Amino acid sequence: MTNLSRALSRAAVGAVALVCTLTACSPVAEQAAPGEKPSQSQDSFGTPANADEVKQGGKLTVALSAEPDRLDPSLSRSLYSRYVFQAMCEKLYDVDEKAQVVPQLATALPTVAADGKTVTIPVRQGVKFADGTDFNAAAVKTTLERHLTLPESARKSEIGPIDTVDAPDPQTVLIHLKTPFAPLLGALADRAGMIMSPAALQKLGTNFASAPVCVGPFKFSKRVPQSSIDVVRDPNYYAADKVHLDAISWRILTDASIRAANLRSGDAEVADSVSTQDVDSLRKESSLTVLRSQSLGYQGITINVGNADGIGKPTRQIDTPIAKNKQVRQAFEYAIDRKALVNAVFNGIAAPACGPISPASAFSSEEAQQCREHDPAKAKQLLEQAGVKTPYTVTMLASNTPDTLRLAQALQSMVKDAGFDIKINPVEYSSLLDEQDRGNFEILQLGWSGRIDPDANITNFVGTGGSQNVAGSSNPALDAVLDQARQATSVDERKKLYGQAVTLLHDDNPLVYLYRQANLTAFSNKVKGVQVFPDGVIRAAFAGFAK
Repeated sequence: MTNLSRALSRAAVGAVALVCTLTACSPVAEQAAPGEKPSQSQDSFGTPANADEVKQGGKLTVALSAEPDRLDPSLSRSLYSRYVFQAMCEKLYDVDEKAQVVPQLATALPTVAADGKTVTIPVRQGVKFADGTDFNAAAVKTTLERHLTLPESARKSEIGPIDTVDAPDPQTVLIHLKTPFAPLLGALADRAGMIMSPAALQKLGTNFASAPVCVGPFKFSKRVPQSSIDVVRDPNYYAADKVHLDAISWRILTDASIRAANLRSGDAEVADSVSTQDVDSLRKESSLTVLRSQSLGYQGITINVGNADGIGKPTRQIDTPIAKNKQVRQAFEYAIDRKALVNAVFNGIAAPACGPISPASAFSSEEAQQCREHDPAKAKQLLEQAGVKTPYTVTMLASNTPDTLRLAQALQSMVKDAGFDIKINPVEYSSLLDEQDRGNFEILQLGWSGRIDPDANITNFVGTGGSQNVAGSSNPALDAVLDQARQATSVDERKKLYGQAVTLLHDDNPLVYLYRQANLTAFSNKVKGVQVFPDGVIRAAFAGFAK
């Protein structure tokens, strides 16, 4: 066995965890110089708090744009739950501001056997869960096996071909793979790598989210549905001396203007998902700082083609023209002017997107960036060929936040010329997640915050049986290409395969990609140490109030 970073040149090892590919696939733009205010085109991630500039104690209030879903790493699917997890559920690995994978509960990057099928992960010793029980390799084994076996698990397809997990001693985890699996390291730097207390899992079972217990700077305190989530400092945390705050409270405020008002009034110190309508005014206020970074993800329109009975159940054809006929789905994409949409709705602070892979990614290619240009006449022609009478009415499920409704209304107006009539069905965000899982939608506006490995932005959503394939789509040719990319031994090989995958996606079109959002977070200068990296997660666990 050899250290992963030294073994990258070996093809078999590279198939399991290419650290260079993980770092390169992140679109990280130029940053402002220290002390310089970043421009709209520069990434600004924030800076860590220095111990001598912050005081001990206090409760940080974060104004959150949507309610997190279940606080269970095996089941969670929303970005907003990741904000809370960041403070209370550490992972085997994390991602830094350059989107590089770094150890967290692990003590080093994995080592990998020559055949690429056995991965060894060393983990910390002397660490306690929030309930006082020991964190060790056996706990990692318990968590990973739960991800693989829990019926509703959203992690199952993320961690792919894991066969068995062993814990030969308290500080060593052995993962045995059926086949080499390039995206594994990236998956373990996300929710799949969040390790849960075996004692809490045994006690709570599938109700773990009601009182989650992990390793982290903070521990769960209480949750008031549709209102707030509170965590308090955990004295058991192995690096408790680095924690300055007593508590963090996430308050659910879905209206961006209200979040901004709370920030200005001092009722909140941090606000996530700043509206592009408010960015300029907030940046001008000397008492506030706005962080901006390019997202690894996308926003798009998911079309329900086969999710008739709920995610995880066998798919069957939905009996609507847009579900049955790819020409109708292609026509819908031709009806959309992405550039006009971005400029009108987001003041140009987003980038048009035609696929799941960022142009800045090491896995990007000309083929991966192919795009159907806006062509209403072509859309009408395809609808006619499909035998669809116009205007063709389709109902779109969307979040009821002002920014999302503004996007939905712009789309509604835009596609009329091409023969589509969108009826908007706005619902609260957590209800939207439930409805999409049940298959109770025709088309759906939703996005993905993005991950460092492209597999996590594609396979789970459009691969057959993917844990987040709410479209119910299935394309054997696409599955074959994605499987090859998971086992590929070089960046160039994976790049070529992902180009092929995007071509197949464009033909079938179960998901129409629209744009890549900017991560926009604002905070009061009374607080030091708030950071947001390209993964879009607010990092406030080590923040503190200025002296």
